[in-house]
Amino acid sequence: MSNSIELKPHEGLVKVLIGAVAIAESKSAIQLLEGDLPTCFYFPSSDVSFDLLTASTTVTHCPYKGDANYWHVTVDGVTHENIVWAYHSPISSVLPIAGYMSFYNNRVEFVGLSK
Repeated sequence: MSNSIELKPHEGLVKVLIGAVAIAESKSAIQLLEGDLPTCFYFPSSDVSFDLLTASTTVTHCPYKGDANYWHVTVDGVTHENIVWAYHSPISSVLPIAGYMSFYNNRVEFVGLSK
């Protein structure tokens, strides 16, 4: 995997859903493109429904972004573990994602993305 990371603002509104429940909704999302990996969308934490989140003890390290903290999301009585993450103090090359949160593409649905 290449360590080439590109950040760019997402144009328009994008929502994150689990089932019919919106977990996040923003007109200020950032797209993070990293090598051959799928695009990750980072949402301002103010646009995430914290009432559905529970902090996790999981922390991971990425040499290109820094240390990530995780949250679980509970929707309709089902807990989706470690589905949300954030880099509170990312390395300088990706500093714009500080204060933003992201979601596993294969575990949520994104609405509002151009196909």
